[in-house]
Formats: sequence, C-alpha cells, structure tokens
Amino acid sequence: MATNRTYDQIQVGDSVTRSRICTANDLYVFAHASGNINPLHLPNAQWEGIEKKDGPSAPFMWGATLISAVVGNYLPGPGCVYRDQTLSFHNKVKVDQVLDVTVTVLEKLPNNIIRLATSVKVDDGTLVAEGEAQVEAPTKSISYDAEELPGLLMKRHQHFDRLVATASQLPAIPTSVVCPDDANSLGGAVMAAQAGLIIPILCGPEKRIQAAADKIGADISGYELIDTPDEGSAAAKAVALVHEGRVRSVMKGHLHTDDLLRHVVKREGGLRTKRRLSHAFVMDVPGRETPLIVSDAAINIAPDLMSKVDITQNAIDVARSIGIQPPKVGILSALETVNPAIPSTIDAAVLSKMADRGQIKGGIVDGPLAMDNAIDLEAARTKGIESVVAGRAEVLIVPNLEAGNMVVKELTFLAHAETAGLVTGARVPIILTSRADNDRARLVSCALASMYDYYLRTGEAFNGEQDLAEAAE
Repeated sequence: MATNRTYDQIQVGDSVTRSRICTANDLYVFAHASGNINPLHLPNAQWEGIEKKDGPSAPFMWGATLISAVVGNYLPGPGCVYRDQTLSFHNKVKVDQVLDVTVTVLEKLPNNIIRLATSVKVDDGTLVAEGEAQVEAPTKSISYDAEELPGLLMKRHQHFDRLVATASQLPAIPTSVVCPDDANSLGGAVMAAQAGLIIPILCGPEKRIQAAADKIGADISGYELIDTPDEGSAAAKAVALVHEGRVRSVMKGHLHTDDLLRHVVKREGGLRTKRRLSHAFVMDVPGRETPLIVSDAAINIAPDLMSKVDITQNAIDVARSIGIQPPKVGILSALETVNPAIPSTIDAAVLSKMADRGQIKGGIVDGPLAMDNAIDLEAARTKGIESVVAGRAEVLIVPNLEAGNMVVKELTFLAHAETAGLVTGARVPIILTSRADNDRARLVSCALASMYDYYLRTGEAFNGEQDLAEAAE
C-alpha cells in the first residue's frame, strides 16, 4: 500500500530515500512510453553511425522519473500535484547500476506548497541529477493499493522458456529422428540434445545427414546414426525402434508428414492405439497467462463427431501434461448458439454434453463458442455468455483443418505467437513440426514431448525435480 503525508503532517527536514536498479527492461519501457528511440539508450541496438563503446545508458529524463516516483509514492505521496521541477544532470546511468533517489523537505509555503530538494545518485555516491521541486501536498490522507496497477509484458514468450526449463529437469527422452537431412531439422535435434531434452537416434540417408551436419558445423559423431536408403525406410525404422523399446518418441525431420504417418498408422507394426491420431499446436501468445492449445490444424481434415471426441481428449491430455489443471476447452464455431444449418455448432453442443457426462475426461468443455468470446472475457460478457470457459479458454478445438490452420497462422503472424507441435493418440508422442519451422520450434516441441511422455507414464504433470525424487522413493 502507498500512503501519503498531508501538508499538516509534513515537517521541514523530512526526507525519503528509495533505491532502484536500472534494468534493460526499463530502457525498453521508457523508449515505448516516450517515443525516444535514440539507440544510445537501447540495449543491443545496432544502428549505422552510432558507437556505444561502454554500452547503453539510460536517458537523463528516465532518472527524472525516479524522482517523480518518490514524490508521488512517498513524500508527499498519493494525491500530490507537481508545480515545478528544476534539474541538472551530471553523470550517465548504466544498466545494472543501483540508484539512490532522495527527496528532502526544504520549506513549507502557503497554499499547501512544499519545496523539496531532489537528487539521484549511484550507490557509490556518484551524483547523477539534482534540483528542486515545488509540490502541492494533499490535505487528506490517502492509501492506494499499488497491486491494482496492470503489469507490462516485456519477456514475450515466457511460457515456452518455462516449459523448456521444466522439461530439462527430466531425463533425456530417447528419440528416433526421421530424415534430419537439412539445416533446420538436424539443427533442432542437435539443439534439443544439447539442452538435455532428447537422446537422438538419427534415421535416414547417412550422406545427406552428414552433409547437413557439415553445413551447420555440428558434430554428430556422438549420436547413433542408422543409414537408410530413403524417407520411407527411415520412417519404418523409426517406428520399429519404438517396438524394440529403444526410443519413447519419434521426431519428424525433412520429409512430408504423410510419409511419416503412413508407417505410424499401419495396423501391423504401427503405433496406433484405440484413439484417433490428432495434432496439437501449443502456442505461446504474448500477453496470455497460459499457453494456448489449438487442435486439430494439421492431420484431420474434416473430422466427424467421434473423431472430435478423440481430438478433444488428446488436447486435454496435452494441456494437463504441461500443468494446466483442469484445462478450459472451447469448442469453436462461427457463432455461440446452436444452429442446425451450421453442423459444427451441433457437434460443439454434443461434445460439451459428453464432457458433462464423463465421456470426455479431465477438462471443462463448453461450446459452441466463437473465437472472440472463447478467448476474450469482455466479448463473452457483452454477448451475455455465462460460462467458466467463455473468455478463458486455454484449449481451442476447431471445426476442421482449414479453420485451425487459419487460427494458428493468424496468431503466429499477427499476434507474434511462437508454436510447438505434437501428435498424440499414438503409443508415443510424435514431434511434428513444419519443414519450415526453425530450431526454436523444434526445441520446444521436444520439451513438450518429454513432458507428455512423463504424463503418459505417470498420469500426472511433471512439476520439477521434487517429482523425480518422490518417484525414486
């Protein structure tokens, strides 16, 4: 709580000092808020003609805002009004420096005006800025809950960072990597191996895989490589390794999805279970409190009702495996009311009722919901939708592949989301990313597979090293 001092309570000589560390985020926030994008003040800015020999420095006016913070929060505090401020600047402020900001009462003037001495110093005593302020002090006591201030998002993809950090605590999962014979697919597998997420067994034409390794400068001599003549035989071998008990996940490399899944879904020697295979995009959308899961946007083109049951259950399991408990699942359609002319609304209503009856387990399912009232609480309220899921959906089940593809692409290119991909419904998780995906997408997909593998084996989400210790006991 921020509490003020009234004019009558303030005495000459009263003083407040507060400390603050200058961070890189402070410089970014100030640049956005002020519009000052001088590269001298921006970390990692590389602009032609600008030299920053000793790194970026904070704008002098950023230091002035620290004085404003002490005046507005402490002396006099909430309710005061600035009337005048003079400042002179003496030294630069660097990232990670600790600053001491001091405000001292010099004089009480008529009309509730307080004259203040103001200064900013580095904690070693170096003077940064000094001056005087005149402030109209409040006449009534005010307390303000600082926690009511909305937060700012600076680290844009924190969910994926957390997912990788958590998964890296698990033992690396043995993984057959199918045709990693281009820079992206091999680079992603190597990165995941170096991060301790997977133990790769490379399946594919040896010469092409080695050429890809040479191109990216990767040493793959420490990884097992099974030479196969083509994509089909590589996929068959990767699946066979599961039956041999040598791997617990399969990772798609530089081949078409159909060429891999053809061997996964074989009745004899494949990896089928009683459930239909489906794909889940796990998306880190800036500003959202949890990852967003979209299914199915990659495998099932026009699923019927019973296929959607499996798609929904698979997506719930993915959500639970990464710690979303219980996941709120929105069944998407073009509108939020049942309309016989739009079959997806009927499917959505049936899926919701099936979840109520326990035919779909582990999640809270509601639909039909349109995209806006599935993910935006205000949109749901505006349309009068009362639901635990509406406005809060963490899993989106799309009516067909086309709709799902558009949702994922729009979130990626308009909302700057990062994506990871996983196929579920098979005996083991299948790491399925686009051939155009970068190493980061493949790395996070491997982390997702590791978390999902733990969930398949234990029925619980992995929450850290304590879970491993308890399992060992």
